[in-house]
Amino acid sequence: MITILDAAYVVAILGGSILAAKAIAPYIAKIYTHGPSRLDRFLDPVENGVYRLIGVDVHRGMGWKEYFLSGLLVNLVQMAIAFVILTFQGELPLNPQGFSGVRWDLALNTVISIGTNTNLQHYNGETTLSYLSQMSAIQFLQFTSAATGICMGVAMIRCLLAGSKDLGNFYVDFVRSLTRLLIPFCLVAAVVLVALGVPQSLNGYQTISTVTGASQMILIGPIASLVSIMQLGTNGGGYFGANSAYPFQNPSPVSDVFEICLMLLLPTALIFVFGEMLGPEKKREYRPILVAAYSLFAIDLAIGFIPTTTLGPGMETRFGGFFSAFWTVVTTAVTTGSVNASLYAMHPFVILAAFMGMLIQATPGGKGVGLMYMIMFIIITVFVVGLMSGRTPEYLGMKITARDVKLVMVAFLIHPLVILVPTLVAFASGAAAQIGVSMNASGFTQVLYEFTSAASNNGSDFFGASANTPFWNISTAIVIFVGRYAPIAILLAMGGSMIGRKRSPEVGLKTDSLLFSGVLVASILILVVLTFFPFLAVGPILQYLHGQANFLG
Repeated sequence: MITILDAAYVVAILGGSILAAKAIAPYIAKIYTHGPSRLDRFLDPVENGVYRLIGVDVHRGMGWKEYFLSGLLVNLVQMAIAFVILTFQGELPLNPQGFSGVRWDLALNTVISIGTNTNLQHYNGETTLSYLSQMSAIQFLQFTSAATGICMGVAMIRCLLAGSKDLGNFYVDFVRSLTRLLIPFCLVAAVVLVALGVPQSLNGYQTISTVTGASQMILIGPIASLVSIMQLGTNGGGYFGANSAYPFQNPSPVSDVFEICLMLLLPTALIFVFGEMLGPEKKREYRPILVAAYSLFAIDLAIGFIPTTTLGPGMETRFGGFFSAFWTVVTTAVTTGSVNASLYAMHPFVILAAFMGMLIQATPGGKGVGLMYMIMFIIITVFVVGLMSGRTPEYLGMKITARDVKLVMVAFLIHPLVILVPTLVAFASGAAAQIGVSMNASGFTQVLYEFTSAASNNGSDFFGASANTPFWNISTAIVIFVGRYAPIAILLAMGGSMIGRKRSPEVGLKTDSLLFSGVLVASILILVVLTFFPFLAVGPILQYLHGQANFLG
């Protein structure tokens, strides 16, 4: 059972994260509205030099197609660079362990996974990647993929602003996301992590003698810098295959709480940024998003905390059942995907809660993209409310058209297709059996989780390096790519059509009220449950029932 102390931990961590997010939101809003900042005198010359180097006109705005394609092109070029680094790492410097180049299908999966902010890992970083690969491929893509997600979310907000003429300039937003947000925040986070005992070194692995006379290799490297961006940027890909269950990546309960707070910070902050950018008259519109996101998060916690006294094999005993379950719910709610314990050790209810976070993707979801999904759900909700009340659906004074509803429904339906079809193919082709997956509820849960995590840009999974086969590398890479970019393109297309749309001063539907928040939560749950419940029923729910039957019988 959850104790009063456990409940106090939850309230303190979530409350502190929300307050910190609210505090930094005005600063983040200034980054994208070009408000004055004390950093301008230092960063303006650097940023202007970058713009001149790449030939960007900072005053030219973009339509939704150009904005999206600019982001896609930048990401593809970065993935190509990282692919070369990974495949040729054996001939490149900063490889004191002498690791050979990464096989092409694993390299392809890795760069697509990291470059899309998914960070599904079919490799053990400590035995596969050189220092150069960890820094210039993995960490590099973690910064740029996080910046891309933030930019897309900000562009969506601009689509909803009265008087907007375009979505802004992607290249300007991208550069400012790095220089003014991710790099400085990660620098501070890395220093804190080093102080908490996370290593940061380029001295190579060290072999020592233990007190019993045995030899042990100490795996150290540029870990703190990677952990800072993997958690703050909701990336999730760790230096080690065991991720944050490995003591050097997460050495203590204090570092565990700190990393949880890092995961929650930016997704929550961007909800407040939404209100800041809408302006004083519409600022309250962030409230239903915040209330809905954390109400859904609370439901996930309630599901996940039912069995926290149950410890399975492989549980990280340094943190215990409560904090392992809490981390799992958080990391899937914000699409981070890092783990502090083996998923095999988790109770089926914890896995069910993880599924809910990944399938909704707005509790509060990843930074930027999570906000886009919540706006998608809002459009669906106001359409349904409009049908029920006999009124024309409106949001922020704009009429919601049939085209808007069609686009958001297509964006929503992409994920069931890219999750369920590959899941069936994995069993039908024998690829699941090839890596030892059983043909029962537990095996179905693992395969469904793999593709759900891939499609939802989450990256946590049961298989890890055991899925390093051509089928799993290529299939998940395709699911990751489609699951990332197709919904973003569709939602930006919808947002782009709203620019210049006539606004009504009359309030047809009050969307900043608690009542609307409740309706929004209900509509999200109904949509997700109706779509995925049959598959969850034969996965984690059936797995739980089998366990109960075995216990009672």
